Amino acid sequence: MPPPTIRHARTDEYPEIARVWMNSWVSTGLEQPSNFLLANLRARISKEMEKGWNLFVADDAGNIAAMLALHLAEHHLDQLFVAPEYQGRSIGRRLLAFTRQQLPDEISLRCVRENEKAWRWYEREGFAFEKEAVEPMTGFTMKYYRWKSSSALS
Repeated sequence: MPPPTIRHARTDEYPEIARVWMNSWVSTGLEQPSNFLLANLRARISKEMEKGWNLFVADDAGNIAAMLALHLAEHHLDQLFVAPEYQGRSIGRRLLAFTRQQLPDEISLRCVRENEKAWRWYEREGFAFEKEAVEPMTGFTMKYYRWKSSSALS
């Protein structure tokens, strides 16, 4: 079976992307699924698209396996979430490789401190920890990371 195809998201897919985002987020154990959370994520997708998100999906024969949101102008990986039923299949690694093609020199990101699985993965993938800070809107402590290509370091 071929791996999912990474492509730009379509606007008609936003509700399903929000569902994948929510299911992946709640799989961390940091929050429970709810209609309220799903509605907030749907609204956030539209708002962030207006602010410059480039939104991609991993499309598995018509099923959305993962979502990736980048702010290209800011060199920022904003969101990378893999649906729970697709976790462990290297889709996150493929999305990160795709991100490095889009942002070949430098990538910044932030990750919830309590999501240890995620930030440890980013560290294994070469991201350097920079700082921690509380996100006022959510109350979560965020860990900030940066990756620079070896050519950008010289």
